[in-house]
Amino acid sequence: MATKSSTRTLWKGAISFGLVHIPVALHSATSDTGIDFDWLDKRTMDPVGYKRINKKTGKEVDKDHIVKGIEASDGQYVVLTEEEIKAAYPKSTQTIEIEAFVPLQELPFVYLDRPYYLSPVGKGEKVYALLRETLLKTGRVGIARVVIQTKQHLAALIPSGPALVLNLLRWGESIRTWEQLNLPPSGIKGVGLKERELEMAEQLVDELTTHWDPEQFHDTFTEEVMSLVKKKVDAGQLETVIQPEPEEAEGARASNVVDLTELLQRSLKRGKGGKAADEDAARPAKASKGGRATREPKQEREDRAPLRSAAAARESKSGAKSKAAGRRKAA
Repeated sequence: MATKSSTRTLWKGAISFGLVHIPVALHSATSDTGIDFDWLDKRTMDPVGYKRINKKTGKEVDKDHIVKGIEASDGQYVVLTEEEIKAAYPKSTQTIEIEAFVPLQELPFVYLDRPYYLSPVGKGEKVYALLRETLLKTGRVGIARVVIQTKQHLAALIPSGPALVLNLLRWGESIRTWEQLNLPPSGIKGVGLKERELEMAEQLVDELTTHWDPEQFHDTFTEEVMSLVKKKVDAGQLETVIQPEPEEAEGARASNVVDLTELLQRSLKRGKGGKAADEDAARPAKASKGGRATREPKQEREDRAPLRSAAAARESKSGAKSKAAGRRKAA
């Protein structure tokens, strides 16, 4: 039931805009602070997982007999093989490809999903800082695509203090419109508000206005449950449960970046929305002993993602899967 926190690297790759690549590592910006109740067999205190049950017969189904299907119409399903599903996975390029920059105030909060921190890797500190300061100065955020665990995401690259935050976004088709809701019309006159009422409401808001401090707000349910847990621990009311150990993911590498000015100039010359004639020019370079920038060997430029399970990179097919015991989240 303990809460979990981790600063380990989840993914390594690069931010890309124009011909500039910024080698970065991805870290979770949140931790699960809720209460996870594990299912246990009260007779033996063994962990209890989820069973695959046939809804018609009530019998357990072996995983070898399970296929995946999508309902096309009422009671009619299209069955897809694992090979067909894997073929639909997007290619894992290990790149956060910025496609556009938009004003921050134009990004509705309803689109924001899970946040991640990005940290510079290798010699990427200078260009990382360049992008961060540029976004802060212009009030823009980068809109990008990224593949994590074989799943493609839309994301916003947002400066936050000294960090760049990669905030995953919900796709537009998943956002429900408010047009079907019974909402009051905009403006004061539309709902018959009086100026005096608005002034009093503004006064109340001013009195309650303060600086944002997340430490002022707490999950009281979690605090109450953990207080109860502490009392039981102090009273010696403990049960021994042996949990399976999770598999550890391996680390990955990211490329170095040099000659920032040259890449920026070439990106500007390329023109808005254009593509470089030589895609290899977009790859980071490293400095030789003579001081000139030389291209890294092909093998050294390959990136590997620890959380990639099914999608293959262009040149290599390394990946890893992680497993977890079945858990049930408290309401």
